[in-house]
Amino acid sequence: MIKLGLTYTDQITGFKGVATGHVEYITGCNQTLLAPKVGKDGVKKDAEWFDDDRLKQSNSKRIILPLTSPGSDMAAPTR
Repeated sequence: MIKLGLTYTDQITGFKGVATGHVEYITGCNQTLLAPKVGKDGVKKDAEWFDDDRLKQSNSKRIILPLTSPGSDMAAPTR
């Protein structure tokens, strides 16, 4: 089970990042959004989505952010 705030590595590409988003689909192809750290060159890489089955949890401390931004505790808007 994926836990947001933990670091994972994609076993196929080696892409590593913190799980910042997760989606579950009716088809069972659940995916996690990994946000990598800024490189040594100072360049920010884009976050990428990966199938959960490809991810391996790294031994790192879980990042937990407080809900401080306006609206972070509100439901998403609907149309």
